Amino acid sequence: MKSDLNTAACSDASRFVLSKTLPSSNDSKHGRRLTYNGDPRRRPAVHDMTLPILPPAAPHTFGIHLEAVTLTRGEQTVFAQLSLHLSESRIGIIGDNGAGKSSLFRLISGLDQPQSGRVLVHGLDTARADERRQLPRHVGLMFQNPDDQIIFPTVAEELAFSLTAAGLERRAARQQALTFLAQRGLSAWAERAVGELSQGQRQQLCLLALHITQPATLLLDEPFASLDLLSQMRLSAQMQASPQQLLLSTHLLDHVRDFERVLWLDQGRLRGDGPGRDICAAYAADVKLRSLAANDTLLHA
Repeated sequence: MKSDLNTAACSDASRFVLSKTLPSSNDSKHGRRLTYNGDPRRRPAVHDMTLPILPPAAPHTFGIHLEAVTLTRGEQTVFAQLSLHLSESRIGIIGDNGAGKSSLFRLISGLDQPQSGRVLVHGLDTARADERRQLPRHVGLMFQNPDDQIIFPTVAEELAFSLTAAGLERRAARQQALTFLAQRGLSAWAERAVGELSQGQRQQLCLLALHITQPATLLLDEPFASLDLLSQMRLSAQMQASPQQLLLSTHLLDHVRDFERVLWLDQGRLRGDGPGRDICAAYAADVKLRSLAANDTLLHA
């Protein structure tokens, strides 16, 4: 399911794209200003960032590119001419329900095809059937509900399936799954029935099943949904230890606030793009304003 990546220095990690409607009190944070609707008031400085070492890949093939992508479902336009280059090691995706977060992941993983434009994932064109079949070795998607992803009755079988699907012989896959669990102090999990696992443990299993085949990129679609605080902390620690590029969609801003890049989607358009603390603050401020306006409307109805 996976290939390896290289350290990717990202020249646009300090870029911002924010709507004119956002408050401007944070304009001078971190020694740079925001760009409003793509019109820079001052070009942002280039910042030194120490990125985690990612597995090796040729620089010209590393990264995820969306080029003028338009995606529609029936009469609804999900994305219109969306362009992105995603090469940072930690990228958060935030926004309201229906903003397009899951749709973005489905495009990247090849589950959906755009009506126009192009999606390139580490050099693979998702529109080409032969290249799309190679995607599981480069990118792994974790669904919101682990029960939509888990197939086999025991933990070891589920992990081994990821390896056999990637081409490993069944016996070797089982042995590698057992070794993988032992290395993480989880040998006791091997024969556990999946049905006995808590929601948080099933989420952990899904992430383990992605890790075991070492794809270049992990797409995690609201992995903290329905988890208690302890399970969130365990899953977060597991993600932080991952050497792969992570794209994480979430409504819990604390989990992406320190990411080097966060995208704010709003009804399919890119409302904000920049360092996590600034984009999370802008989104939280926007939500607060909308909430106050809605409350005011109710009071005067």
